This record gives sequence, C-alpha cells and structure tokens, in this order.
Amino acid sequence: MTPRGRAVWANAGRIAALSALSVLALQVYFFARVVLMIGVNPQSTTFQRSEITRLATEEQRVLWAQEWVDYTQISDHLKRAVIASEDAGFVDHSGVEWDAIEKAWDRNQRSETQAVKSQQQSARKPSAGAKPGAEPKLVGGSTITQQLAKNLFLGSERNLPRKLQELVITLMLEKVLSKQRILEIYLNNVEWGEGVFGAEAAAGYYFRTRAALLSPAQAARLAVMLPAPKRFEKRPGSSYVIGRSGVVQARMSAVELP
Repeated sequence: MTPRGRAVWANAGRIAALSALSVLALQVYFFARVVLMIGVNPQSTTFQRSEITRLATEEQRVLWAQEWVDYTQISDHLKRAVIASEDAGFVDHSGVEWDAIEKAWDRNQRSETQAVKSQQQSARKPSAGAKPGAEPKLVGGSTITQQLAKNLFLGSERNLPRKLQELVITLMLEKVLSKQRILEIYLNNVEWGEGVFGAEAAAGYYFRTRAALLSPAQAARLAVMLPAPKRFEKRPGSSYVIGRSGVVQARMSAVELP
C-alpha cells in the first residue's frame, strides 16, 4: 500500500474511533439523566422546549399550563384509562412491543405504497384543480416507555438512527426506573393540548377539577385524546372521542396498575 493509501486508512480509522466515542459519550449522558430521575423530577422535556420555541415564534406568546403531582395524586382511573388506550401490556413488557412495531411497519409500508400509486395516477391524469397526492399517514407501535423516551430526549424526526436511539433510551428507562415511576413521569409530562402538559393541567383545563378527582368517564376522554391532543382539543366532544372513550372505559376494570 502506498503512503497516501496508508494515510487515508489512518484518517478513516481516527474518524471512526471518534464517532464511536461520541456515540458512547451520548449514551453515558442519557444514562446519567435517567439515573437522576430515580429521585429528581424532570423540569422539562425536549418536546416541551421545542413547543415553547414554536409558540413563541408562531404565536408571539406562550400560554403554558403544567403542574407536577405525585403518583398518588393522580386518579387510578386515569392511569388505567391511559394504559388501556395506549399500552395494554405496559406492566408486563420490557419497554418494547416488537409485534406492535412489526404491524406498524407493515401498515406504514402499505400506506407509502398506496401514496406512491396515487401520485403516479395523478401525474398520468392531471386535471384542473387537482390536488397533489397526500402524504402517507404513518402510524407507530410505541409503548408508553418509548413515548416517554422520545418526549424526554429526542426530536420529532422519523429516521432509523433516531428510532434506534429511542429503543436504547427505552431499555435504559426500563432497567433503571420502576414501572410506577415511568408512568408517573409520563403522566406529568405528556401533551394534552396546545400548551397543556400533564394530568393536573389537563384535568383543570377540560374538566375544572384535579387529577386526583377524575371520574372514569373523564379519565377515558383524556386517554383517547393522547394520540392527537391538538386535534381533539378543538373537538373534545366529537363522536369519535365519545365512542372511543366508551370502549376504553369498558376495558379499564381489567387493567393492572404498577
């Protein structure tokens, strides 16, 4: 090998080593943050900080409602409703539901294929006033722990490196924190509307009550809103929310709490 070739390989090796060290340092940072959460409540999440920036930029003001309450001060009805609606296997799985991820992957692949076909048909048969093909509607197979990992530390990007990082943080959360602590942090930080975060703020905003006093019906309504809180905030009494909340409420009695 020529001296030039050896230099190229040496530089490539140094770059690879530095990249590996950077990735390792990032994992140590995330792990330290998770360990700290054993006894320290997180003051904010990456998602919340991005929302504050968005509201300040787009709305020129930040209307914010959030108040931390301990696990015992959150209605068991809400805990059961959220588990029933978002992650039925929460108390049993290790943080990841691989079957759910596989099913979500299959649905997303079909959605993307259908979107491509629709766009091709639109290109072959253009018409006046025709709208471009819609973006595929992607769905996730995330557990409560995965959602918490994403909200705490990661952005909204949807790519393979970010998803892999989400899985690593999810396993950290499950190894370090109890299920009860994971659920407590999740319920205190999850979004329930624009600028509305956590169970206490949501209970006050929608029902003028405390998180500890939510009824089964109120808890089910809040749980149903979680996949798209900003959309359902505009129509909290829609037929979908009411119908779906009835299904969730029927399942709540079978939910085991951590």
